[in-house]
Amino acid sequence: MPTLIAFNSLNPELISARKSSHEVCRTFAKSPSKGNLKRIKTLFAHCGEHVMIEPQFHCDYGSHISIGDRTFININCTILDAPISDAAISIAADCLIGPNVQLLAVSHAVNPAERLKKENFAAPIVIGNNVWIGAGVIVLAGVTIGDNSVIGAGSVVTKNVTANTLVAGNPAVKIRDI
Repeated sequence: MPTLIAFNSLNPELISARKSSHEVCRTFAKSPSKGNLKRIKTLFAHCGEHVMIEPQFHCDYGSHISIGDRTFININCTILDAPISDAAISIAADCLIGPNVQLLAVSHAVNPAERLKKENFAAPIVIGNNVWIGAGVIVLAGVTIGDNSVIGAGSVVTKNVTANTLVAGNPAVKIRDI
């Protein structure tokens, strides 16, 4: 189980940062021009060369996302980054992110009494080089996906994935080495 870091997403500074980021994402969704794509990319802590992002992209802050060179992010991607580090979500080079993928570095308390505090918890998500994440995949907080791995469509990734591995299912389990 990853160590979750608590933060208050209802802090006025964080609310303002999310609103600003959401507006950039909405503008890109309405008009996916090169200029609006450039605005999305400037949100990130780092964005490599030749990164492609399809419309309907959504992130909470953007400034806690790092994306490597030649990564492709397909339609309807949701990335919930968190103010826990510069790279709460780190996607390395040459990755393929399928349509409707959700990368969720943010979570809430399981205990009902703790959940009433409205605190958020977060842990980094790290995606290695040359990873293919299939359509509709959900990756949860604290997960690391090793280089060259493939995540089958519709999977829910709750635990680390070793390099050169194909995983699939809910929860995702190892199918075989690749």
